[in-house]
Amino acid sequence: MRRAESLLRVREAGRLGFLTYKGPSAGGKYKDREELEVEVSDPHRLSEMLARLDFVAKFRYEKYRTEYRRPGEAGSAMLDETPIGVYLELEGAPGWIDRNARRLGFAESDYSTASYYGLYADYCRLHGLPVTHMTY
Repeated sequence: MRRAESLLRVREAGRLGFLTYKGPSAGGKYKDREELEVEVSDPHRLSEMLARLDFVAKFRYEKYRTEYRRPGEAGSAMLDETPIGVYLELEGAPGWIDRNARRLGFAESDYSTASYYGLYADYCRLHGLPVTHMTY
């Protein structure tokens, strides 16, 4: 999976669990990648199953997410509070992203397609910390 630049994510959101396949990023100004997701009833059991299939958890991170939507629009804005800072993710069609980024006071030069792992690794290097898991 690493060579194919894809990954599996097990996510917990309250009592819900999700298994997500993320394909390689298409690159460019926007982060665009295939995502396939299924809801699972027991994310802990799923993690045990994946471990038995020799999948190893490479990176664990925690965040608090608040999602915002404008009525009648297809995109959404997510405010993520993480142990290393607060991030805003705009998800939608490119035109929607650009329009709403401008409305919020952001320029295209503010855009980032970095992953939370990449952001955390940079943070750890900057602060002389080992790269482990980004948890509270």
